[in-house]
Amino acid sequence: MNYKTGLTDKEVIYNQEKYGNNEITKIDKNSFIKKFIEALGDPIIKILIIALCIKTIFLFKSFDWFETIGIVIAIFIASFISTISEYGSEQAFIRMQEEASKIKCRVKRNNKIKEINISDVVTGDIVLLDTGDKIPADGILIEGQIDVDESSITGEAKEINKTSSFIQNEKNSLYRGSTVYFGRGNMLVKKVGNQTLYGKLAVELNEKAPDSPLKIKLQSLSKIICYIGYIGAALVTLSHLFYKIIIINNFEVNKIMQTLTNFPLMLGHILYALTLSVTIIIVAVPEGLPMMITLVLSSNMKKMLKNNILVRKLVGIETAGSMNVLLTDKTGTLTKGELEVICFTDSQLNVYNDINELKKYNKLSNILKKSIYYNNSSIFDENNNIVNGNNTDKTILKFLKEKLIEDVKIISINPFNSKNKYSNVIINENNNMINLIKGAPEKIISNVTSYYNNNGNISKLFSKTKINEYVNNVTKKGIRVIALSTSKTSELKEMTLVGLLLIKDEIRKESKEAIELISNAHIDTIMITGDNKETALSIAKEINLFHESDLVLTSDELNSKTDEEIKKIVPKLKIVARALPSDKSRLVKIIKDMNLVVGMTGDGVNDAPALKKADIGFAMGSGTEVAKEASDIVILDDNIISIAKSILFGRTIFKSIRKFIIFQLTVNLCAISLSIIGPFINIDTPVTVIQMLWINMVMDTLAGLAFSFEPPLKEYMIEYPKKKGDSIINKYMFQEIIFTGFYSSFLCIFFLKSNYIFNLFRDYNHFMSAFFGLFIFIGIFNCFNARTERLNLFSNLYKNKIFILVILFIFIVQLILIYHGGSLFRTIALNNKELEIILFLSLTVIPVDWFRKIYLRNVGKIGGV
Repeated sequence: MNYKTGLTDKEVIYNQEKYGNNEITKIDKNSFIKKFIEALGDPIIKILIIALCIKTIFLFKSFDWFETIGIVIAIFIASFISTISEYGSEQAFIRMQEEASKIKCRVKRNNKIKEINISDVVTGDIVLLDTGDKIPADGILIEGQIDVDESSITGEAKEINKTSSFIQNEKNSLYRGSTVYFGRGNMLVKKVGNQTLYGKLAVELNEKAPDSPLKIKLQSLSKIICYIGYIGAALVTLSHLFYKIIIINNFEVNKIMQTLTNFPLMLGHILYALTLSVTIIIVAVPEGLPMMITLVLSSNMKKMLKNNILVRKLVGIETAGSMNVLLTDKTGTLTKGELEVICFTDSQLNVYNDINELKKYNKLSNILKKSIYYNNSSIFDENNNIVNGNNTDKTILKFLKEKLIEDVKIISINPFNSKNKYSNVIINENNNMINLIKGAPEKIISNVTSYYNNNGNISKLFSKTKINEYVNNVTKKGIRVIALSTSKTSELKEMTLVGLLLIKDEIRKESKEAIELISNAHIDTIMITGDNKETALSIAKEINLFHESDLVLTSDELNSKTDEEIKKIVPKLKIVARALPSDKSRLVKIIKDMNLVVGMTGDGVNDAPALKKADIGFAMGSGTEVAKEASDIVILDDNIISIAKSILFGRTIFKSIRKFIIFQLTVNLCAISLSIIGPFINIDTPVTVIQMLWINMVMDTLAGLAFSFEPPLKEYMIEYPKKKGDSIINKYMFQEIIFTGFYSSFLCIFFLKSNYIFNLFRDYNHFMSAFFGLFIFIGIFNCFNARTERLNLFSNLYKNKIFILVILFIFIVQLILIYHGGSLFRTIALNNKELEIILFLSLTVIPVDWFRKIYLRNVGKIGGV
């Protein structure tokens, strides 16, 4: 291959076949069908599938098609909505990746310069690099000299100078994903695609992500439900056999023995008891829960997208709410990620926040403008937009605001490089030669002998102490200082100081509020940055992240400690300065070993392994595609306030799920109690199959929809995060389920067995029609009890308009069914008095639950979901 002419077309084809193309192997994305099958692996859905199988096998004789169809629909809707939501989000993410892959680069082929997609780069290509270009593959610099930003690979924020050589070494090695900060050069491609450092990290992401806290809690809940079902099934079997063998025989031993020895009769009793037990297992399963969880996750996913939060994995939303520790980057997350000249300080230490403030000092203003405009690699285009050059030069030129129109001729340019730490331009103005110098303060100030005063006159500089002290003080605050000077010679000698430009990556105005919100939510935030300790500490104090009793460690100090030592200081650790990529992965592992839920933010390739290993990974929207691929959530605006919003949405979702569980298990407990106690008091199933279909729709689908849109309340952000091992059913929930469930059961049994109640209705048909209404209305009023631990059941109700509409819909449909359901629903129109009776009885669940809440308040154990 000729390095001057580049590859020929034949060499391109040969190298592509031998070494492969420059595409990174994408992590296998599951098809819609595979995602659907995965969704069927949800712990609660597994129970539903088992229940469906049991029902099909054991109840085949009296096969209840409506109940079976109800279970099938519950399984399908929950799995389908979950799949379509996550699949849709994944497709949106793929479109983002496709846009990113359309980046072009320039290569030399057949002695011509050609622009191609980075995916078409092959080993042996000569790639032409310029300021601002993304490096498309791994290789070596064989011509020119460039400064490279490798922060996305190494985590080091500063630019690295690269010099050309045909022998690979650290000084000329270039990596895919890096950016040319300044300069021009030619790169020889050595590795492409998966063989690049970038590609190897991307392939690592194929490892399985950890189970989310929600999945762990649901697995625990599924076990509890199974136990309830088994115990209920055993009790109903025993109660039925006790009734058939002992109670019917009036406890007479002879009759009991006759029944026991009548094998055909006993076989019938046992089979019917088994049928009842299977029914109880099915009743115990909250078949609406998977669908409700899917609804609440997908509905909040859409809300979050409007808040610049792209959710890639649905369970990631809830995991954000369970977070105990957040490991966050500084640049672009806590700060804007954009450099800004915050002021100009003249040689007498007068500060000017805007260049227009210098108008009255015409001479000083003119020399400052020349120093900024001509000694700059960036320029203004015809639309007055700033183009070309590195970020620092663009930032400085932005301070100038406009072009200079002067009769100035540029004689020579010496561009900035990280080795010399300065740049200079020699200009000719009215036959006067001026050398304009710009660079690091330590390079410039040490060589100045005079200064421009604010009138623009040159004065002798007798002492540099105050200037150096000023520079030291501002750099400790995380501010970068650029010194400007002039000289009458081409050398850096006997220079005249113009002044100092103070540059800072400004802290986002929302950062302080976000850190306060996250801190109030009892989540520890640890800032991990490549900055030095002083700079990191200054920023942390400015946003109230760091307090006197907190700890700051450098990477070296962190690595000198054992894992056990670090575990002891995690609650006090707030900053890791001069951090390396390996520090992030290590901290993630240590915090997870402490059984805490850890969140991680990142944007670089080097962040991807830690993002993948964390319980919840937040990638920045401006970050690399590998980081986004490893994440659960993409923060589109790179703003930490969006992470705080994710936490709030996550906590809201978990509370919504708990509220629905209270409601559904209360209804289930009522139904199980009726089934177990019923045989003892001669109550057969009091509702028909068609009525049960409507009850299931209310209990599962409609109630799930109502609870899915609970509003995110700021008060949730002052609660402690739920522990990873905590049960999804807490003490407060258990008390409400048991108390309200048994009271509802008592109300139903009292209604069915009380002669007084029966005599209030015209006949048996009206009485049973009323019971159907009573059961539904108890459920409606229990919805209000379940949605808040407050005595004021209407608290924040107006923020969930879906809840109001769903409850109104159920109420209206129930009235229609009572008055017009006819023989299909076994209902007869009730008169006003009869309707008032069932409404009054069902409404009693509210004051009864009030007594429970008041009692808990009095003993100081109100708790909540």
